[in-house]
This record gives sequence, structure tokens and C-alpha cells, in this order.
Amino acid sequence: MLQLDHLTKRYATLTALDGVSLRIGRGEFFGLLGPNGAGKSTLMSLVAGLRAPDAGAILLDGRPLTAANSAARTALGLVPQSIALYDDLSAEQNLRIFGELYGLRGAELRARVAEALEAVQLADRRRDLVKTFSGGMQRRLNLVAALLHRPKLLLCDEPTVGVDPQSRNAIFDFLSARAREGLTVIYSTHYMEEATRLCSRIGIIDHGKILSLGTLDELLTPLPFEEEIRFPATPGTAVLGERLRGQGGLTAVDGTLRFRPRADTRLSAFFALTESLGLPPRLFTSQRPTLEALFLHLTGRNLRE
Repeated sequence: MLQLDHLTKRYATLTALDGVSLRIGRGEFFGLLGPNGAGKSTLMSLVAGLRAPDAGAILLDGRPLTAANSAARTALGLVPQSIALYDDLSAEQNLRIFGELYGLRGAELRARVAEALEAVQLADRRRDLVKTFSGGMQRRLNLVAALLHRPKLLLCDEPTVGVDPQSRNAIFDFLSARAREGLTVIYSTHYMEEATRLCSRIGIIDHGKILSLGTLDELLTPLPFEEEIRFPATPGTAVLGERLRGQGGLTAVDGTLRFRPRADTRLSAFFALTESLGLPPRLFTSQRPTLEALFLHLTGRNLRE
């Protein structure tokens, strides 16, 4: 659905995107993770046609996508970081404006506006001014405004910033349902749990470059952290700790023993040992490498402005 070839964008001496190439398939829910200033919003703005790249090419559904090619851009929708609604108009009036901009008229427009308001549970507030809405309500309305014309590709640039958990879940459910219907989504975020929950494939970007790309399992496999089994350090587990020495790494942190088995250690043998010692399964938790660990490993722990 989307093809980026060696995409580059500079702002004076700052290289915001540095030769990014990417392929996103039809119906894919693609996550773009990165710290502040990594290049996420720049990439979104180039694909949306709001800015022109300094080098490289963008193809949407096989057609060149440029700021001047408005016909190709009708195949995409954009949900920006900042709310893009008219505060002094009602929810219904806002949607009618966005629909008419995409050429919708008459009964078709009325039907799509009604459908959109129902989908995000705002039908009973259709005539209320947007400035009276909560942040979560505005985010939900902003989302369906980008989908009225039924685009093939939806760009979501951190669409849940500053919203309550209920609205976040409503947005997740709505987007997941649209993706199952075949919509291609590019979802920019710096929330690890959002990418883990929503995205079939994830790209981690920093300093304008894609550092890692793949499914969650593909991203985590080469991470230089082993799986851990954790259990409390108590007199009852002291014998287990002694038996495990030599079978892997064993450390104690804040009253918890952390066991990292060797590659040749069979977990079935480990749990057989715990059963022979009469230790209940509830004592043990398995901790695999996380997306957050990978993210910090690749982008560092320094604070970003």
C-alpha cells in the first residue's frame, strides 16, 4: 500500500529523516515508535503531503504521492497530534465540513456522518459545540473525521495524547475493527503498550533512521537479554537457589531471586525440581524481554526535550 524509497528531509542543519526506506502492506497495522524528535511526525507529514521531501520518493497504492498530487492524497486520512476541529461548531457540523471537502454530498454525507457519530458514541452530542467536549471526545471525533471518505491508508500521529483510559480503549477498539475490515494504518506513538497491543509490525526510529523493523517476536529475538524466572527469596526457596547454581545466572534483587537459565537448560526440568521441593507454581513468574527494553537499548536512556 505504501512504499518509501530513501526518504530524506532536512531543516537547516538538522536531518529529520535520513534515507528512510519502508514497505507497508495492504491491511497492515504498522507501528512507528520513537522518542521525541526521532522523525515520526516528519515522516507522517511527508506521507500526508504537508511537506515535500528533499530526496526520495513516496508511492501510495502504486501512485506517486507528492504535495501537488491532490488526487492521490484522497486515498489517505490523517489524524494529527493536535486536534484539527472547529471549536465553535458542533460535532455534526465539523463532520459535514470534512465530508464535503472530500466531495461527499446529500444522503451519502448524512449517512456517513450519522455512522461516524454512532461509531465513537457521540450521536447524542451531535449538536453540541466541540469546545464543550472533553479531550477524549475531541480525539474520537477527530479520528472519524479522517475516515469519512473511507481512505485506503490512515495516518495516526500520536492520536491518544492526553486522553483518559476509557477513550484510549475506545480508540483502540475502533481502529482495530477498521483494520480487520482492510484499512491500512500507520500508528505513530511512544507508548510501548499501544504498539504491543495494536500493531502487527513495528519500526523503531531515532535520529531519522529506522533502527529496527519487524513483528514483536522478530524484534525481541536478538535482544541481548535472556528470559528470567523470578521467585521470592525466602527460607522455603533457599534450597532451590542452591540447586540452580551452575544451571544459569542467579541474582537477588530486592527480595526476589532472578534465574536466567542457560540455553541448554530444560524448563521442564526446572519445574520438576520445584515440584519435588513442594514449591507451588504461584511463586514463579516468567519475564521475557520487553519492547520497552528493546526501545531503551536502541535509543538510550537520556532524556529528550
